[in-house]
Amino acid sequence: MITSPSGDDSVLKPVNRTAEKLTARHSFMATNPLGKDSRGKSAAPTAIEACTEDFESKNYTIITSQCKGPKYQVTSCCAALKKFACPFSDKINDLNTDCAPTMFSYINSFGNYPPALFASLCTEGKEGLSCTDDEVNAGKPNRVPPRFSQSPMLMLAAGFLILLFNWF
Repeated sequence: MITSPSGDDSVLKPVNRTAEKLTARHSFMATNPLGKDSRGKSAAPTAIEACTEDFESKNYTIITSQCKGPKYQVTSCCAALKKFACPFSDKINDLNTDCAPTMFSYINSFGNYPPALFASLCTEGKEGLSCTDDEVNAGKPNRVPPRFSQSPMLMLAAGFLILLFNWF
């Protein structure tokens, strides 16, 4: 899990745990089409929703430029993963969506990484990888509108136009 210091849900769960949970859900749906559990009782299948984040169009060069094989370095690979994934941690951690497997499939596809590379490399503790507030907000647009710049040239042009309109 990638956690933020503010204690919100800005956490990327451990890749291996997330993958195991999602794989278990997907395999349950695939191998148990009748919705029966191991005792033969009806089980309510869990519907996985499509991810609302468009991971297909993301720029993966932050990962592919820093995490290179054949000897994958833990420091550079995990730092790159955090830099890329922290802004999406809320969506990646939602086990009701397919965001985590979708993101990792694109990462593996664009980087030609071996299966479960990041699951085996990137572990910081029980809660997974920690995101700072800056890392979480890095990919999100600034909600404060930019201030208008009052350049001297613009002020002169506006003053000239006002003067010009007063004469006519």
